[in-house]
Amino acid sequence: MCDLRASLGAFFRGNMIDTILATKKDMGQAFIDGKRIPTTKLVAGPCVVTQIIDKDKNGYWGLQLGFGEKKIKNTTKPLRGHLKKAVKAGEKFPRFLREMRVDQEPEAKVGDPVAVSDIFVVGDKVIVTATSKGKGFAGGMKRWGFKGGPATHGQSDRARAIGSIGQGTTPGRVHKGKKMPGRMGTDTVTVKNLKVLSIDEAKNEILVSGPVPGPRGGLVIVKK
Repeated sequence: MCDLRASLGAFFRGNMIDTILATKKDMGQAFIDGKRIPTTKLVAGPCVVTQIIDKDKNGYWGLQLGFGEKKIKNTTKPLRGHLKKAVKAGEKFPRFLREMRVDQEPEAKVGDPVAVSDIFVVGDKVIVTATSKGKGFAGGMKRWGFKGGPATHGQSDRARAIGSIGQGTTPGRVHKGKKMPGRMGTDTVTVKNLKVLSIDEAKNEILVSGPVPGPRGGLVIVKK
């Protein structure tokens, strides 16, 4: 088992696979060279390889990773069939499934585990992608940073209004894409150049510098 683990770690740390799935735990701070920087703790893996994407059938090589836990009763029968080779008897099905491309035919097999220490080491720079928090319906000032109307000269109810949105008779309509009030948040946000500060193999935790989008428990894709 140790030899298998070592060989898998050497394989994943190569150029083949550079991504792992994680969930956001909490934020904190760290002092590096006398400077205080914000940090985010992520629970990264263990993931499991659930599918190998064949280039002959799909036009590219890729891997599908599963992460988290989901009860069997909450898993559809087609998905159970898809995961039957990756999940052993008695184990729970993964909650999240995400696909990633690789440059060449992967040596990993369906059912192989992927740990955070197999891919990252302290000092690596990573790119994280997550879904930002939903804010609901928001006005122009909160959503786009508009200045708002005047606070004096008889103004009574236009302090937070967005103001003019068109040019009148010509063109006689509002241009598409105009910044206006609407639903805010729940966007896919990518943050680059975060640094791996520490890795806890026992708890499958990784500490990165800087903020990570989304709420606690939200899915985060971490890429080298």
